[in-house]
Amino acid sequence: MRWLSRLFEFVGRVGLFSLRIVVDSLRPPFEFAQFFRQLAEVGNKSLALIVVSGFALGAVMTLHTRSTLVMFGATAMIPAVQAVSFFVEIGPLVAGLLLAGRVGSGIGAVLANMRASEQIDAIESLSIDSFKFLVVPRVLACVIALPFLTLFMDFAGLLGGFLSEELSSHIAPILYINRAFDYLQWSNFIAPTLKTAVFGFIIGSVSSYFGYTTDKGAQGVGEAATNSVVLSSLLIIVADVLLIKCIFFLFPETAI
Repeated sequence: MRWLSRLFEFVGRVGLFSLRIVVDSLRPPFEFAQFFRQLAEVGNKSLALIVVSGFALGAVMTLHTRSTLVMFGATAMIPAVQAVSFFVEIGPLVAGLLLAGRVGSGIGAVLANMRASEQIDAIESLSIDSFKFLVVPRVLACVIALPFLTLFMDFAGLLGGFLSEELSSHIAPILYINRAFDYLQWSNFIAPTLKTAVFGFIIGSVSSYFGYTTDKGAQGVGEAATNSVVLSSLLIIVADVLLIKCIFFLFPETAI
């Protein structure tokens, strides 16, 4: 039972750490300069990875979907299947996992390195709240950036699917778009996209926790980066299941 008590202790520490983030994000002073710097780091530098991944995933999905739907004479449904799958589930989940890998490891490693090199202690010696200066802007940047990155992934996937389908059937762009959005309503992709804000909070808070609280010196830098990616990815998958249940409960008539 020792491992169980350690697990509950760890969950409690992470929970209190996350609660402190929420409280401090609402308490002045607000570090706008640091926030916009982190927003550029999280959003702008992740955009290429998100778009390329979405485009490739959309093209591959269309190829696999076509080979299956051809057997049932339902090739006209390919755009709708592509749009629904991307906007509802694949786009938000894959974008979250990609950001956990790219940004989560970076946040964990940077903060752990600052802790190991005593830069955080130096900041606090200047009477600056290191938590509010280093942690809160990073978490808020993840929360704000991920929904927008998800939209880029969704439309990149739709573009990749169109180009792949156009090479096979020479479908017109207008016809593809009309068929893609025939079975979609606003709630079908707004709610799944907004849930990525929760994914962003998970990535930012978990990664910041491992980096900010490390006490293992240089060895802790690598451990913080690894643990940030692993735990963030696991929590995103678990949160995805729970949030899907919430979406079906809140939008019972339109949730797909």
